[in-house]
Amino acid sequence: MITGIKGTRRIRRATAVAVTSGALLATGALTATPAQAVTKPSIVAAGGYAMNNATGKTLYTKAADTQRSTGSTTKIMTAKVVLAQSNLNLDAKVTIQKEYSDYVVRNNASQAHLIVGDKVTVRQLLYGLMLPSGCDAAYALADKYGSGTTRAKRVANFIGKMNTAAKNLGLTHTHFDSFDGIGNGNNYSTPRDLTKIASSAMKSSTFRTVVKTKSYTARTITKTGSTRVMNPWTNTNGLLSSYSGTIGVKTGSGPEAKYCLVFAATRNGRTVIGTVLASSSIPQRESDAKKVMNYGFALMG
Repeated sequence: MITGIKGTRRIRRATAVAVTSGALLATGALTATPAQAVTKPSIVAAGGYAMNNATGKTLYTKAADTQRSTGSTTKIMTAKVVLAQSNLNLDAKVTIQKEYSDYVVRNNASQAHLIVGDKVTVRQLLYGLMLPSGCDAAYALADKYGSGTTRAKRVANFIGKMNTAAKNLGLTHTHFDSFDGIGNGNNYSTPRDLTKIASSAMKSSTFRTVVKTKSYTARTITKTGSTRVMNPWTNTNGLLSSYSGTIGVKTGSGPEAKYCLVFAATRNGRTVIGTVLASSSIPQRESDAKKVMNYGFALMG
C-alpha cells in the first residue's frame, strides 16, 4: 500500500509539472529568446547588411562584403567629405556654372535643376544633393571643396578626399572614381562598407537634418540679385513616408547598380542602419529594407 501511495504521488507531481509547463508555454515564459525565434528574411537585393548603429553589432548579412556598383548612394560620402571641411560655412554661396548643367544633360543624370548663374548656399546644395539626388549639386560641391587650379584638378582632388575618408574608416572594399556615383568603372562599395559610411555621416547633425527631410524649397539669388524660389526638392527615399521611425538615408540606382537603398530608422531609442544593393525595383528595395529593419529591431528586442 505504501508503495502504491508513493506511486500515486509521483503521478500527481508529474501531472502538476506537465500542467504547469503547459501553462508556461502558453504564456511564452519558456519560449525561445527573440533572437532564436525570429526568422532571417529573404530579400531580392543581391547584397544586404544591417547593424545596431549604437554598438556596431551586425544584425543582418547577405553577401555583405561583395563589391558592387553603388549608384547615387555614393553621395553619402560626398556629403560627409563636405561636412568634414575645416571652418565650414554652410551659408557660403556657390555660383552655378554652365558645366554643372551640361554635365547632367550629357549623362542624363538626376538633378536639382540648378540655374546657371544663381548663387546657392552650401546648405542648399546639400539638400539638392541628398533629396532629389542632384548630380549638378554634387558637381558644384566637388568643384568648391576640391583643391587645384582647374575644375578637373579640383574634382579629382575631391574624389581623392572621398577615398581618403574611406581608408580612415578602415574600409577595404570601397573605392570612388566619381563624386556622384556616375562612375568610370572603378566606383564600388559593399553593403557593410556603405553602412559604416552612413553611420559615420549620421554623426553630423546637419547631415541627419538633411536626410530626414521629405521636402525642401531653396531660395537662391539670381544674376540680377533677385530671389528665385526653386521648385520643391522631394526626397527620393520613400521610407520616410512608409516606415515608422525612418531617419534617412539615401537612394541609388543605375544600369549596373540596379536599385540601392541605404536606410536607418529609430524605434524605442534604438537605431537600425543598413544597406541593400542591386534590388529589382524602387518598391522592392523599400520592401527589402523594411524586412531587414523589422528583423533587426526584433533581434534587438
